[in-house]
Amino acid sequence: MPNHTTPQPSAAEPTGEDLASTMGADTLDEIARLQAELAELKAKSAELADQYLRAKAEADNARRRAEEDIAKARKFGIEGFAENLLAVCDSLDAALALENATAEQLREGSTATLRQLISALERNKVTVINPAAGDKFDPHQHQAISMVPSAQDANTVVTVLQKGYLIFDRVLRPALVTVAASK
Repeated sequence: MPNHTTPQPSAAEPTGEDLASTMGADTLDEIARLQAELAELKAKSAELADQYLRAKAEADNARRRAEEDIAKARKFGIEGFAENLLAVCDSLDAALALENATAEQLREGSTATLRQLISALERNKVTVINPAAGDKFDPHQHQAISMVPSAQDANTVVTVLQKGYLIFDRVLRPALVTVAASK
């Protein structure tokens, strides 16, 4: 039968009781230090979690406010333009209220109303594209309806059939033109 004896510690090796008694104070200090460090890290973690949640809430609020501003801009972006057109509507209403207007009065009123309309468009950065006869044809701003024989240089505007319009630098509607054909 095998001999099951418990090995006896040598005189040089400390026993568990010796370790507990000699390292007890150091171990307790280390445990206390680690517990303090753990508490500090938990507090820091809670603080960072709070900062994260606040930053996330602020970002969500900023996104929501931006979406609301965009929605308002889409909904009311034309408000200034509409206000500028009200004077034109008033002039047309006044013209239609005249029952026995002469042709001269109607023409004068129409001219004044057109000036008001052009002014309202210009205040809103809408400008007229109205090339003069002989101007070079610009496919970015003009639409050629036909090419006609002409004494002018080829690829130049002969007549404007319908004015075009720009808003800032973007073409709303190209000017409809006839263009001089090659000779």
